[in-house]
Amino acid sequence: MERDVPLIDPARRPGRGAASCRAGRFERHARVAVEDGWDIAEETPVLRTVVTEEATRRAITRNASPDIPFDRSLNPYRGCEHGCVYCFARPTHAYLGLSPGLDFETRLVARPGIAAALERELSRPSYRPATIALGTATDPYQPVERDRGHTRACLAVLDRFAHPVGVVTRGTVVERDIDILARLAARGLVRVGISLTTLDAGLARRMEPRAPAPARRLAMIRRLSEAGVPVRVMVSPVVPGLTDPELESILAAARQAGAVAASWVMLRLPREVSELWRDWLAEHYPDRAGRVMARLREMHGGRDYASDWGRRMRGEGPYAALVAQRFALASRREGLAEALPELRTDLFAPPPGSGDPAQPSLF
Repeated sequence: MERDVPLIDPARRPGRGAASCRAGRFERHARVAVEDGWDIAEETPVLRTVVTEEATRRAITRNASPDIPFDRSLNPYRGCEHGCVYCFARPTHAYLGLSPGLDFETRLVARPGIAAALERELSRPSYRPATIALGTATDPYQPVERDRGHTRACLAVLDRFAHPVGVVTRGTVVERDIDILARLAARGLVRVGISLTTLDAGLARRMEPRAPAPARRLAMIRRLSEAGVPVRVMVSPVVPGLTDPELESILAAARQAGAVAASWVMLRLPREVSELWRDWLAEHYPDRAGRVMARLREMHGGRDYASDWGRRMRGEGPYAALVAQRFALASRREGLAEALPELRTDLFAPPPGSGDPAQPSLF
């Protein structure tokens, strides 16, 4: 297959998921490195992570998708250093004029004003509480959070307002915030979803290169559960021909670690993710690439991915139905709930002095 963008030398991208810097869909031109013709050796440096900042005017993002169980979300970062090659959020980097490939995992954007913006929005008289999903696009506990602390600042705001929040992560930094999460959990205001794609450490290292190892994620589930935080294991994504044989083992291990609920999503390849995924398969699992892609296309009407509401998360057809049946049986056997109880909204109350300092209280 002829490639429009050459792959970057693996020596320059250790610990990265994507193999190229394919231009985003809004770019008119693609940029590639070529020999300049001079017989002079030139250094090709290893790709490093760069973090920039953006001004944050709004914290909460609204959505009206009928197949997502929340209508508002919060993301302290754009891009994610975990580098999971299959990440469905990669195409969002195209809106920044950056590549959904290696740029997504090496050129991050932090939002230092997000906690203050969140407080302003929650303080508005017109605001009505409902569960905020924290970390729906990029991981709120990726490595950069250890130094920046924007996720913890947002959690502190939600704690003060007694606002419900659902956290989705695979980052170990979440353990740092067990103090806040335990306080929220004691009032029925939080649940945490831990993504566990495989129990195979080698596969995880190739597919999710800078995310914690599977055993470490099980330890995260255990620590959160012991602190009284309800944990849902997310088998997301299920990868046909690679991780699907592990479905039952993953659920059993998560239950033993303390998870009380489980969910699953089939591998999704929206927009630029499809090419990045196929590059990854060709590099790491060329012997299985045909079978993996055949299964995916079988579930999406012959295409790599179909974004239709109602079927984009799990696909259609015999294979998708078989995975759903296996998941349901294994979940029941392990005593894992399909859904956790609704989080409380009746405790929500803006604390005195919150909101816009330019609009002080009259009383």
